Amino acid sequence: MTAGARYLAAVTALLDRILREEADAVTRASHLLRDQVAADRLVHVYGPGGHSNLAAQEVFFRAGGLMHVSAILDEGTLLSSGALRSMAMERTPGYGRLVVDDNQLGEGDVLVLVNAYGINAALVDAALTARERGVRLVGVSSREHAEATAADHPARHPSGRNLHDLVDVHVDTKVPVGDAVLEVDGAAERTGAVSTFANAFTLNWLMVETVEALVAAGVDPPLWRSGNAPGGDEANARFLEQFRRRVRWL
Repeated sequence: MTAGARYLAAVTALLDRILREEADAVTRASHLLRDQVAADRLVHVYGPGGHSNLAAQEVFFRAGGLMHVSAILDEGTLLSSGALRSMAMERTPGYGRLVVDDNQLGEGDVLVLVNAYGINAALVDAALTARERGVRLVGVSSREHAEATAADHPARHPSGRNLHDLVDVHVDTKVPVGDAVLEVDGAAERTGAVSTFANAFTLNWLMVETVEALVAAGVDPPLWRSGNAPGGDEANARFLEQFRRRVRWL
């Protein structure tokens, strides 16, 4: 098999496993989001961690995506602020608490927390702080990776806790330890990371299922149309004023 074929097989096998094993969790999470959108409340998505931030961006202001999704694009852990800085910030105890406070999340809010490994300090602090404030939580991360990581690993929150133990609904992305899945003869390390595929598939699946649940409940959810598609700007303009003042990074 070519390198591309091997990689495709590994990615599709992972996504197929998520689909087979996480349907119940995704449905339960979609009901939380359905109720939030039906009440005309925002769904906040935060991915504290260098590449985990991509997951929040994936479902924000996205063609076919829910307009009620509000990504938390905090600069602290974005790779655009520096990769090493991003890693240092995601390992800083207390940082996630500041982000939740800064975004004024509280009773009645829903927060989707996404992270490939489910262990870092910023992530766990965000989950703990949100729980204290009465926020309902959906977690998207790899249980296998979290449970295989030593309690004293430098990336971990000081408590050693995992995201999947702190949320109302957890969707397991099955990302294997180390993320990269392919071995190449002569290379000391594996290559071919899969966590971004896993996160993007899981979150988009969650959004699609939420749209289906809303329609079944008699709610016509406002969805973004690509601005590059015919009539996109005009379709989106009907809703912009409704969300511009509410969605922080819109």
